Amino acid sequence: MTKNSTIHTLCLLLTVVVLVSCSRKEDKPAVVSSTSAFYNEQHRPQFHFSPKEHWMNDPNGMVYYQGEYHLFYQHYPEGNTWGPMHWGHAVSEDLIHWKHLSIALFPDSAGMIFSGSVVVDHQNVTGFGTADNPPLIAIYTVHNMEGEKSGRNDYQNQAIAYSADRGRTWTKYNGNPVLKNPGKKDFRDPKVFWHAPSQAWIMILAVGDHVELYRSTNLTSWTKSGDFGIDQGSHGGVWECPDLFPLQVDNGKQKWVMLVSLSDGGPNGGSGTQYFVGNFDGTGFTNDNPKDKILWIDYGRDNYAGVTWSNIPEGDGRTIFIGWMSNWKYANVVPTTVWRSANTLPRTVQLKETGDGLRLTSMPVSEFDSLALTSNEVTQQNISDSLDLSSTITALSTYELDVEISNADKTGFVIELQNEVNQKVVFGYSPSEGNRYYVDRLMAGKNDYSLNFPGKHYATRISSDTTVKLRMIVDRSSIEIFADGGLTVFTDLVFPDRVFSKLKIKSQGKPITLKSANVTAIDTIWKVE
Repeated sequence: MTKNSTIHTLCLLLTVVVLVSCSRKEDKPAVVSSTSAFYNEQHRPQFHFSPKEHWMNDPNGMVYYQGEYHLFYQHYPEGNTWGPMHWGHAVSEDLIHWKHLSIALFPDSAGMIFSGSVVVDHQNVTGFGTADNPPLIAIYTVHNMEGEKSGRNDYQNQAIAYSADRGRTWTKYNGNPVLKNPGKKDFRDPKVFWHAPSQAWIMILAVGDHVELYRSTNLTSWTKSGDFGIDQGSHGGVWECPDLFPLQVDNGKQKWVMLVSLSDGGPNGGSGTQYFVGNFDGTGFTNDNPKDKILWIDYGRDNYAGVTWSNIPEGDGRTIFIGWMSNWKYANVVPTTVWRSANTLPRTVQLKETGDGLRLTSMPVSEFDSLALTSNEVTQQNISDSLDLSSTITALSTYELDVEISNADKTGFVIELQNEVNQKVVFGYSPSEGNRYYVDRLMAGKNDYSLNFPGKHYATRISSDTTVKLRMIVDRSSIEIFADGGLTVFTDLVFPDRVFSKLKIKSQGKPITLKSANVTAIDTIWKVE
């Protein structure tokens, strides 16, 4: 669970009042249905998950169970800035269309409900279900505000809750905490998975400037087996929201990927998520890359605290990731009121061999294609100056742009999205300036709420292909750009006063060849129930 000290202090006075009110609400669950009055506000994402109202941050506890993808998330149901944390809850049959459910976990006298994970106890080792109806087990951090306020370091502990009705209701384990804090500040965000080779449950836990690994056979008692990261990767901020999972490589070998989010120190300022590629033997993780090599899953400003779904069927085989689409530098002040924050699109992550070694790729899940509506295709042509494709998007507020540009390694190009009031977001490629992609949102709309929001940010291109392939997905308040098959990704919020209805592709010096371009209208996921 992420936060900063200023927000934290402001919330202290609210905690006691909210804990009391939340305990009363826990007995009165109610499914929330969408109506035409919601999901159509200015800037409301139309195909990204967002809460019906109020505050959301880190995605939590993602698990697939009995035909449903569960998405829990850090949620404050009393306001649209960070506050005492609950677990919000939604489910989907396709990762795209979501149904809001009642709040799953409420704060209590032990503390707030910070980030964590959910697993299926298939063998019923906990005894909280049956062999025919295995329980869902949530493993999460309990954050005690009074303990932190008094100056103690052991105010974060790991607890569990269980559900025997497909996640609709939850019971907190009366033996909590299952992992007591040994006196370490920032001891949180457990991600748990089953490790078949060693026949044990594994927990990866964020502990200040590193992660720790624990083992268990029953999910209620844990033994430390290793740690990683004190001298590895980036340390621009506190380590948070770790994940650890295996991926197959093209050559048939298996590698392990560790994700670690940083509250500050991201690749382009503020929050960010780094990753490591290496090996895991059931007790410890070793990094294949030099310890000072820093790899980022996303170079935009707005992809944070992302982790992967558990219990994906073997027949599916994908590893599916989703992140919080915001940044702690300005998350509490972005210009939305009914709700605040959304998630990235769910993404399939894979490993790809490059000239510099194995690198993580991420692309939207294939289910996203079901939202495609009308399509406008542009034929191959040379661009010596500028090509105006505004007619392909004039009537659209949400769309996808797929382009292939050759000769891009010899010159640069710019893709410019603009609206009727001259606000614009620019994506560019500049081989002569460090072989870098960039996003410029200096003039992309509202940005006076934070000096940290506007500006231009970069990523060095990884691919050496002479043709640049881009997939740009535009929602009402975000743009996601997947370059070179997802080797380089940008996720960025934008808050234009009007939709971007103008599109131009410009060469930067020598002519470029537009091999193909396709603009597809994207449907909304929010329907009246």
